[in-house]
Amino acid sequence: MEPRAADGCFLGDVGFWVERTPVHEAAQRGESLQLQQLIESGACVNQVTVDSITPLHAASLQGQARCVQLLLAAGAQVDARNIDGSTPLCDACASGSIECVKLLLSYGAKVNPPLYTASPLHEACMSGSSECVRLLIDVGANLEAHDCHFGTPLHVACAREHLDCVKVLLNAGANVNAAKLHETALHHAAKVKNVDLIEMLIEFGGNIYARDNRGKKPSDYTWSSSAPAKCFEYYEKTPLTLSQLCRVSLRKATGVRGLEKIAKLNIPPRLIDYLSYN
Repeated sequence: MEPRAADGCFLGDVGFWVERTPVHEAAQRGESLQLQQLIESGACVNQVTVDSITPLHAASLQGQARCVQLLLAAGAQVDARNIDGSTPLCDACASGSIECVKLLLSYGAKVNPPLYTASPLHEACMSGSSECVRLLIDVGANLEAHDCHFGTPLHVACAREHLDCVKVLLNAGANVNAAKLHETALHHAAKVKNVDLIEMLIEFGGNIYARDNRGKKPSDYTWSSSAPAKCFEYYEKTPLTLSQLCRVSLRKATGVRGLEKIAKLNIPPRLIDYLSYN
């Protein structure tokens, strides 16, 4: 990319490729005073490194909220892509910084950017920040965003054993039986041998008989007589109760994202509590 001005860059426009600049370093380290001085002296806030990382990416990935604010106010491009295609919002979610996420969203960051890689919601689930997950869902994050490596956000949360994130996703209406190469979230739960996770997914209608691309059920990934194996054995012998089946059916019938939005349908609070997983 050719320079557009004598100094090679100006605010509000992406500059040419450089090594890491003092702006990148100050942003990453959270040195807000130095960053402010650099900005006031005319330093470009949109220069990209050889891997297309902007100072805003660097600050977001480290959860440096004050630096993120300074960069955005100085004209940093909120949805700039790095070499992997990730935006600063993806990096802020990866850091688990709710402050950075809120700042980026307030400046118009896309919650569902057209990516070929993990979405902001995937990144929040990887970091285990249920607060970030909840915020992203509230502003319209796609619960079924699919990544060719990770599957859906629910797959990620289960693989990382972030139960709080799993609970938020399921209560918001995530498809418990979404498949990645025919592998469901319940397969992930079985592989990590987490009984609490297995029970939660089944309570939300997880199919214990679903088979992956190897023809295996979730229970096939457990050791005989282990706690996870006994859990699957119990549910195989004891089908869901009528009340549990009603909960699953009601969720499918509403077709509404999030219990907060379900509340707008004038459904009695007691029923909303019944629909949620505590």
